[in-house]
Amino acid sequence: MKAITSRRRAVTRGAVAVGIVGALIALAGCSGTSAPSGDSGGKVSGTLNVLVPSAAGSDAGFKAVNAAFQKKYPDAKIVFTTVPTNNWASVESSRLSAGNVDVLVASPIETPSYVPAGSESFDSKAADAGTFVDLSNESFMKNWTPTVIDALKYKGKDYSVPTGLSYYTGVFYNKDIFAKQGLQVPTTWSEFVALCDKLKAAGVAPLGIGGKDSWPAGLTMLAAVQGAYPTQSEKAALAEQLWKQKAKLTDPKLVDVLTKVDTMYGYAEQNFAGVAYSDVPSLFANGSVAMTPDGTWNQTTIDSAVAGKFPYGYFPIPTSDDAADNATLGGKVEIRLSATAASKNKAAALAYLDFFSQPDNYKLFIADAGFVPAQAGIGSTPFLESIKDYTKTFSLAWDNVWTANANAGPAAKFPFNYVGIAPLGTETPAKAAESAQKDWSAAF
Repeated sequence: MKAITSRRRAVTRGAVAVGIVGALIALAGCSGTSAPSGDSGGKVSGTLNVLVPSAAGSDAGFKAVNAAFQKKYPDAKIVFTTVPTNNWASVESSRLSAGNVDVLVASPIETPSYVPAGSESFDSKAADAGTFVDLSNESFMKNWTPTVIDALKYKGKDYSVPTGLSYYTGVFYNKDIFAKQGLQVPTTWSEFVALCDKLKAAGVAPLGIGGKDSWPAGLTMLAAVQGAYPTQSEKAALAEQLWKQKAKLTDPKLVDVLTKVDTMYGYAEQNFAGVAYSDVPSLFANGSVAMTPDGTWNQTTIDSAVAGKFPYGYFPIPTSDDAADNATLGGKVEIRLSATAASKNKAAALAYLDFFSQPDNYKLFIADAGFVPAQAGIGSTPFLESIKDYTKTFSLAWDNVWTANANAGPAAKFPFNYVGIAPLGTETPAKAAESAQKDWSAAF
């Protein structure tokens, strides 16, 4: 499920092969897990390999930071590589195994107590293997909001630097189209359906969904889960019930999640299953669609595409008929940067994380990335101010609560089987739920 993420998003991995983990342990052992301080005294040189999943906003932010870093450290050479989110897992594991990456995105996450051993994410296994440098005692970690850092700790240690927060259970909407059609921002599912019906009757596609890349369509699923389980504790309880097999994916409330996804698919642009995620901002900008489900991370891309042609806004997709359930956007802590213990240029890797963590440099990143800042005192943007009522209470979206089961079949990966629903798949919501339950039950 990528937003992912990208959606981008922080990518959660399934279990990895024993051979790969063994290679990571060997690499970490060769280099040791201790590291010099990020304060390099200005003596930074050599090649620094930085690897991140690609998204237009964060790519631009990293490039701005990279240029400033190389200006300060002219003897250093950054090799900056971006990878499509769908390819991230394989590229990350191969680069770590080869030992040719110094700074990369990594998100070790502790698995809940009810999850049996073996379902840890790739990054969690890598952290256990000593693949990432322990940053707990690095002075630059104090620049970040303490509650965010606390949320990112893995077994009591800090292995990553945050880049910001994102929200992604909402839609960007064209205010001109809404005004022309006499529409108001909906606060309930029935209002949302009525709004979409009115747009269709006027010849306007209500939603622009990038189905070709599969994952972005998953934002509709995350929105449906957010409305059904609006608080983080409710989502956590659902995850536990599924793992303990006290709930089934064929239960009426869970099937209703996929039914709402199916309804949203019906409001998408023609042949949306063949439309790439990267093409949707232009569809939105030229007025072909009135709304597009996307993450706040993509706001700078949307803004660039719209180029002032019309005002736009953002609101949570209201998938519950209780307006109170739709008042909060689901979100995540964005991509996180780690230094590798096997780095051939560890001093430069830590200097980079230190540099990125300094407020003046972090502002360069935030200006382009479209993330909500993870440091105090970093000015917000007019766009982020416009959604502040939806972000007063931070609630992790479903994909950041759910722990995937490596033994489950593909239909139960998320486990709401949005990819099984036609036209991404061939099934009805009920059949997609049955396929997911079958694949989930087979894991036990």
